[in-house]
Amino acid sequence: MPVWIEYFAVAICAITAVLAAEGKHIDLFGVLVLALVTAVGGGTIRDLCLGVRPVFWIEQPQVVWTALAAAAMTFVMVRFTHLPSRLLDVADAFGLALFGIAGTEKALAHGTPGIVAVLLGIVTGVAGSILRDVLRREIPWVFQAHVDLYATAVFAGAIVFVLLREHLAASEAHRYIGMVVILVIRLAAMKWKLRLPTFQTRLNTAARIKNLSHHPPCD
Repeated sequence: MPVWIEYFAVAICAITAVLAAEGKHIDLFGVLVLALVTAVGGGTIRDLCLGVRPVFWIEQPQVVWTALAAAAMTFVMVRFTHLPSRLLDVADAFGLALFGIAGTEKALAHGTPGIVAVLLGIVTGVAGSILRDVLRREIPWVFQAHVDLYATAVFAGAIVFVLLREHLAASEAHRYIGMVVILVIRLAAMKWKLRLPTFQTRLNTAARIKNLSHHPPCD
């Protein structure tokens, strides 16, 4: 995996963490902590699951500096300019694609079965944001019903990547095809509001129908 991919993903995730702190009255130190947890949290869990010692950011402290620098610059920038939320969503989609395949590829390099590599790719892509939201005392964003195909996009792209690696001759292109699959699914989901069905029991469905019957919509 080219080094630039991991560093770019770390920077993107750090930036999204800073913007997620808006309205939370968090000081600079708290923002830097959120950024670092978001940027390296998923990769740390992946490395611990794989038994990799030391974990990647201890072995490569430049990753830490990249996350902190990106977070500090964003912290200053947002005081003078507004970053469009759509721009943030697109940047986050790129980070998701990069981290998702990076995690899958590293898991495969350590000899894990394909399905395990896919799961660790998902962990690498989304666990950082889950930890960030837990620290903000919110329901993790990835678990909320209004989020458009987030972890699902990583799952699809990682599956494609693993299948290409297992059934075709080795090629650098497999990595980028997997990333493109994640990116296309995520961006398409954002544009057309594609979502998985939410958990709904028969009792809740019946109650909702009953409530609608008592309050019919106006003509």
